[in-house]
Amino acid sequence: MIVWKPLVAALAIAALALPAHGQSDDGGWRIVPANGLSAMVDCHEENGRTLISAHRGGPSPGLPENAIETMDAVLTAIPAIMEVDVARSPDGVHYLMHDRTLDRTTTGTGAVTDVAWSEVEQLRLVDEAGWVTPYRVPTLRAALEWAKGRTVLQIDFKRTADYAEVIGLVRETASEGNVILIAYSLDAANRMLELWPEAPLSLSLSDLGELDAARAAGIPDANIIAFTGTRIPRPDLYSQLDGEDIEVIFGTLGRSPNSIDNVIDRFGTDERYAELSQGGVDILATDRPREAAAALAEAGRLPQAGSCGVIRGEG
Repeated sequence: MIVWKPLVAALAIAALALPAHGQSDDGGWRIVPANGLSAMVDCHEENGRTLISAHRGGPSPGLPENAIETMDAVLTAIPAIMEVDVARSPDGVHYLMHDRTLDRTTTGTGAVTDVAWSEVEQLRLVDEAGWVTPYRVPTLRAALEWAKGRTVLQIDFKRTADYAEVIGLVRETASEGNVILIAYSLDAANRMLELWPEAPLSLSLSDLGELDAARAAGIPDANIIAFTGTRIPRPDLYSQLDGEDIEVIFGTLGRSPNSIDNVIDRFGTDERYAELSQGGVDILATDRPREAAAALAEAGRLPQAGSCGVIRGEG
């Protein structure tokens, strides 16, 4: 990938002259789970709708991953919740960052563990093509404040992130009603629940045996949203989990050429997104949120304004 870092200053200045992304006269879409996240997902399921989760905030040309401006632009176009990655600087600031280094997604270099926030906050974000944008790395606090009244954030903890400090920020910003924590193990899930007993958890489950193991480990069903992988759709499993009143997330995302998103894109078969919805996926995690939304809308399976916490415009 070419990053073109010698052009940082020129491109940043030029981009600043462009209209701000994510601004619209009607205020775009909002997802506000007034009666709780589980109730909101259940409501969409009852109506035959599937929520879209924009992986890394839904980057596209000119709009970098894990940026508030990128998420704002997605919400201008479609109703979606947002998955973001959270890292911690060596001086204790949590911010949105996927990689272990700053090299790919910013104008900086070096390991996340080595670069102080005072340096990170001066950097510009780089889009997937390597072009420098005018946007800066957001803190987790800023992202939480932005999301309130707009959408739900799924927080993916990177190796440097601290569970207690992140959950502390969720509480300080009064964001408990619009945050999902991603847990990759039962140990991680229990550590999160010790800090926040009511926390909604995206917990990896591949069969009912793993659900039984989660229950045996003391994780309440009410906290669980089952992440069922990214490779093979499992309508049979989705039906079983629905019978246990467990919501289902399935991911079509991934950098591999053989990820479901990339295969769908390559063969021009966007209708597959609607088939996943019909097969029992409650939340579809994707790198192609706009295309997935269009396919769901055509099939009558995209969440609609005025129901289940989905709002269009300022009203």
